[in-house]
Amino acid sequence: MAEAQLFVSQDEFTCSVCLDPLTDPVTIPCGHNFCIKCLTNYWDQSQECSCPQCRHTFTTRPELNRNTLLNEVVKKLKNTGLSPPPSMNYAGPGDVECDFCTGKKFRAVKSCLTCMASYCQTHLLPHYEVAAWKGHKLTDPDRDLKAKLCVEHQKSLEMFCKTDKTCICLMCGVTEHDGHEKVELEVERQEKQKQLEVTRSELRRRLEEKKEKLRETRRAMDQMKLSVERVMREHEKSFTDLIHCIEESHKKLTERIKEQEKRETEKAEGVMEQLEKEIEELKRREAELKELSETKDHLHFLQTFSSCCVLPADGDSLSFTVTADVSSKDLLKELSGLKKSLEKISQWDILAWTPSGREAPVFTLQSPEPQSRDEFLQYFCPLTLDINTAHRRLRLSEGHKKVTCGRTKAKYRDHLDRFDCWPQVLCRKALTGTRCYWEVECSGDNVLIGVAYTGLSRKGEGRECSLGFNNKSWCLQCFNSQYFVYHDSQQMAISASYSPRIGVYLDWPDGSLSFYSISHTMTLLHRFNTSFTEPLYPGIGLDYDCSVTICPLTPGDH
Repeated sequence: MAEAQLFVSQDEFTCSVCLDPLTDPVTIPCGHNFCIKCLTNYWDQSQECSCPQCRHTFTTRPELNRNTLLNEVVKKLKNTGLSPPPSMNYAGPGDVECDFCTGKKFRAVKSCLTCMASYCQTHLLPHYEVAAWKGHKLTDPDRDLKAKLCVEHQKSLEMFCKTDKTCICLMCGVTEHDGHEKVELEVERQEKQKQLEVTRSELRRRLEEKKEKLRETRRAMDQMKLSVERVMREHEKSFTDLIHCIEESHKKLTERIKEQEKRETEKAEGVMEQLEKEIEELKRREAELKELSETKDHLHFLQTFSSCCVLPADGDSLSFTVTADVSSKDLLKELSGLKKSLEKISQWDILAWTPSGREAPVFTLQSPEPQSRDEFLQYFCPLTLDINTAHRRLRLSEGHKKVTCGRTKAKYRDHLDRFDCWPQVLCRKALTGTRCYWEVECSGDNVLIGVAYTGLSRKGEGRECSLGFNNKSWCLQCFNSQYFVYHDSQQMAISASYSPRIGVYLDWPDGSLSFYSISHTMTLLHRFNTSFTEPLYPGIGLDYDCSVTICPLTPGDH
């Protein structure tokens, strides 16, 4: 006959005190089993005898006798591999320990705010099985349960005082917080939870923004690296060709100088040889004349005098000329110009950072000046006139986008930045380190459109206060349907068809300021090339009965 198989749970043979398989098991009157040693130690440390599992209290301490049958069953189970329940885990670093485990403690799975103690899975069972304990407040394991008690009354913090914004116990609610607005913790938690969700939502939104900016920055960096590699290849080829050209030019120039030296040397040697022959001939004739002058023979003297006193021809040697001075003035001038061009190229800021109104930077390679109006409009900069700089004859309107020059003075308050003689006004925004484009519509016979450093003088009648007539400003003048440009009192007339709309393009990093006539096409009127050292303020100057309006623009306007 086959042996019967007994299926039992290992939990039934585990001591709920030490959480190990029963050793010398004893059974107490309530029916629960424990190791005799664990139960004895438990009762010795307590003032009353109660069951560690169900908390049943005994009036007299029961006598403990080993349960022989159970002991034999446990021994057999041990031989078949009895081990602690797999769900039980010993407490490790950072875990909350069970307050009721003896010996090596297991990890707590719950803390009781009523008992102010923490329990492992086994010791927690009475809170689910005993009716008196089912009403206790259980929470996730907490190693600092004292923080959940009122410091003054040692009661659980069960309410929230909205008046004082603090957690209180029931005793606090009827004493120092009497009359205050109080709610249960769950109610306040629900309200705060809503605020928390709003904050989390905002944090998630910002997080996504930051991630997107990070992605944009990485894309920009990748594009920059690709552009740098392309530009480096182009520059490498260009400079290699330039170096080769310079070396070839140096070689050819050296050869030409050597050839010229050789020709002049041969020419000089011929001249010297001819001169040496003539010198020898003259020495010979001079010796003959000396000998004749010293002769005593009068007949011989007279007979040879006529032939000896005739001088040899002296014009042949004068035709021999040598270029002694090899001039290099023009060459040095050309080389100096080339050197300056190379030095200027080496100072170019070809990689620039463009502010985009975001925290993450956008890197771009400097590109040539825009060619179409749509390209210019990508750099559109909205401007507003600064009333604190406006001359009293000027009137601002349309949200400080339009200025008109009248014949009566406005009652503007005194200001250090106000022009007191020249009818001019500057914009509020300072332009620096970037590219900007704006357009204005002019009306009248005499209007100045330009930019100026903040150091432009404002007081007095001198030209140091007028746009374009000093080294602190640059401007275009629209006068009687003609154009003129001014800087540092230098004037230049511009020949172009007149249009009342003017476009201004400022490339601060590259040091260029361009003025365009806007009609059905864009016509470049003039471009100033310099090196800007300070922020620039767009400015306008007007004569009587003239007006200028700053045009609102968006990409795609025509």
